[in-house]
Amino acid sequence: MEIQRSLRIVRQRQIRSAALFFLFPAMIFLVVFIVYPIIRSVITSFMDWNGMGRKQVFTGLVNWMRLVTDRSFWVAFRNNVTIMFLSLIFQAPFAMALATFLDVTGRKGFVFKIIWFLPYLISSVAVGVYFRFALDANYGIIASFSKLMGGGAVDLLGNSNTALYTVIGVICWQYIPFFMILYLAAYGTIPVELYEAASIDGATRNQYFWRISLPLLRPTIISGMTVSIIGSLKYFDLIFVMTGGGPAGSTELMSTLMYKTSFMKFNMGYGATIACAMFILISVIALLTVVTLNKKTEI
Repeated sequence: MEIQRSLRIVRQRQIRSAALFFLFPAMIFLVVFIVYPIIRSVITSFMDWNGMGRKQVFTGLVNWMRLVTDRSFWVAFRNNVTIMFLSLIFQAPFAMALATFLDVTGRKGFVFKIIWFLPYLISSVAVGVYFRFALDANYGIIASFSKLMGGGAVDLLGNSNTALYTVIGVICWQYIPFFMILYLAAYGTIPVELYEAASIDGATRNQYFWRISLPLLRPTIISGMTVSIIGSLKYFDLIFVMTGGGPAGSTELMSTLMYKTSFMKFNMGYGATIACAMFILISVIALLTVVTLNKKTEI
C-alpha cells in the first residue's frame, strides 16, 4: 500500500510539473500582453503625460473626475450601446434565418453558404474603405442611383442623423455570416432522429423549428448574443475608417475617442482613463449579460 501511495504521489507531481511546463509560455504571454498593460493603464490614468517623455505628473483623481463630467465620453458610450442593441436585433434573427435555410437545403445550399460567408472573410479596414467610397455623397452607388432617378446627392455618412445607423448596417452585413455559421454548426448537433420522430408525429417544419430546434439552439444563441455584445462595445477599425467618429461625433465610440485622445491629442493620461473606463463598463455589461441569460436558461 505504501509503495502504491508513493507511486501515486510521484505520478501526481510529474503531472503537475508537466502541466506547469506547458502552461508557462501561455502564462508569460498573458502577463506580458494582458495583465501588465491593464496595470500600466490604471497607473497612467492617474498621471498627466503626453506619451513621449519620461516626465509623468501624478494628478490623483483629476482624470477620473473629468471623465464623469465629459459629455463626449458619454455620447460615445451611448453610441456603443445603440450599436449593441441594434446589432442584437438584426444580427441574431437574420443569421438564424440564413442558418435555417442552409440546414433545410443541405448540400444544395452549399453555394449560398460560400457566398453569404464571404463578407466575414474580408478585413474590416477593407470593408470600411469600400463602403466609404460606395456611400460617397456624390459618386457612391446610392447617390448615383438617386441622380439617375432625378434626385440629388445622398450623404448617408455625412449626415449626423443617419451616419450611425448606416455604420450599423455595414457592421451587420459583415458579421451576420459569423453568427450564421455558429448557428449552422449548432444545427449539426441536433440528432436527425428528433426530426424523424417529429415528422412521424405529424409535426410541420414550422412546428419542429419552434418546439424542438429553437429550444435546443438556445445555449448557442446565448453565446452568440454574448459575443455580439462584447464586440459591439469594442468596435474601432471599421468605424474609424468609414467616418473617423464624425460627423459632429455622431459615430464616435469609446475606442475612437480613446485613440484620438491618446495618439492625436497626446494626452495619454486621460486616454488611459478612457481605456480603463471601457474595460470596467464592458466587463460589467458582459457579466450582467451572462448572469441574466444563464438564470433564464436555468428557469
